Amino acid sequence: MLQDADALPQLIGDYKPVDQWQVHINHLFYKFRSDFIRNYYQTFASADYRLAHALASDYFERVVKRDASPSSAGKDSSPLTVMEWGPGNGNLAACFLSHLRTLDNQGQVYPRIRYVMVDWEPSLLDRAVASPSLVQHRDRIEPLCTTVDRISDIADGTVDRIICNELWNDLPAKLMCRQGGDMEEEFLRPNLSDTLHAKIDDWAAFVRAFDAKDVETLRRFPPFFDDLVWEREYRTVDWKDVPYRKTITEFLRRFDEQIVVPVNIGAFVTLKEATRLLAPDAAGFSSFDAGSTDLKVLNDPDKPCSGQFGGQQSYMVNFPLVEAVAKQLKAGRVAVESQREFIGRSLGTNVLTLMDLLATHPLAGTRMEPWEQDRLLLRTIRAFDEVYESPYERKMEFSLRADTPAAERDALQAMADGLKATGVPDTVAYLTEEELTAASRNLEEIGYDPHSFLIALTAPPSPVDYFHLSMRR
Repeated sequence: MLQDADALPQLIGDYKPVDQWQVHINHLFYKFRSDFIRNYYQTFASADYRLAHALASDYFERVVKRDASPSSAGKDSSPLTVMEWGPGNGNLAACFLSHLRTLDNQGQVYPRIRYVMVDWEPSLLDRAVASPSLVQHRDRIEPLCTTVDRISDIADGTVDRIICNELWNDLPAKLMCRQGGDMEEEFLRPNLSDTLHAKIDDWAAFVRAFDAKDVETLRRFPPFFDDLVWEREYRTVDWKDVPYRKTITEFLRRFDEQIVVPVNIGAFVTLKEATRLLAPDAAGFSSFDAGSTDLKVLNDPDKPCSGQFGGQQSYMVNFPLVEAVAKQLKAGRVAVESQREFIGRSLGTNVLTLMDLLATHPLAGTRMEPWEQDRLLLRTIRAFDEVYESPYERKMEFSLRADTPAAERDALQAMADGLKATGVPDTVAYLTEEELTAASRNLEEIGYDPHSFLIALTAPPSPVDYFHLSMRR
């Protein structure tokens, strides 16, 4: 029998620091929704290859240069351990290894590679390792199911390269602010909407299962991620649970009172672990994540500190604070640049993503129906058919929305079915200035202004954008 619902959301947990609820919710999210994660994180299932190729080119150049130095005499045949923390769908690993093998025409580097893919969730790791594109590199691949703060299977100072792609956004983060002389942090308390509460026939069992992260019991109840309602309050920071107190406190004093900023404690953990693992002459650590490098942006009360995607909690990266913690850890040389700059430098040209291009269309930001957004996306991809040629055959998976009007469905399905196997592989794919110029006439025909997207190629990073943090000993 259904319970009578009150007019207000129903409490399902107590107040806890943001990072504790983030870990709790994201654990459930990956257990429940990993099969459908592409709907929430496009980059998790990315088919783009240009980031991986840039990483492979950079790595190959560094290893060859190091092997040629007098200090490396006798080491040019030693094994090389490359780690990827959070391997997604396995695409980055596959493209990295394929391009590295192509560059290594004398067999100096690729045969020495041991590529360790690390993820805490067994089903996600199994799926990444089983990617068909990794079959040809199977003898190079080693899966490791663990969390990035406890990589006990790898000895100190034995790793040559560590790569993280959009990992830090999902790792634990606190939200802190300064209140007078005190430092406060945000606490959250979860509720469930009264609408869903009315559909749950054993409320006490649901709350117990939610608290215990009992996935099997929760599966018996209606989906709940989209019906979570969060209350928030601020409390004085309990520093016994937070490392790097002095560094964080000094950083927060640079901002106005009550300005909340992310404190990416999960990122700090990865830096510490990377510092332990990397060899003295290692090629280094790279993390690619969304965040801000600008103190003025971080001091803005309206900045987007966090986001929820299908229920998952994700936090922007506070790069200046990460750099400050790296300095405290004596982690080595740290540099931050835009992800576009890293890839563009490798290609020797300017680049932007397909999403960046879509943002320059006159209809961007207007009230478009979801199916109209799909139509613009498909037409934009088709505009590059004659000028874009991927070295990999991987047709974009594109499912029409259920609410697409019947009168439009056949035409959109035909466009989706007609996407070129070696065409633009993903909405986050990088496009070069030369490709944009060659496709400009086709783009004009669907409403783009070439002047606008060519300006976007050289525009500075957005206040919150994708950046590359590199660290070398």
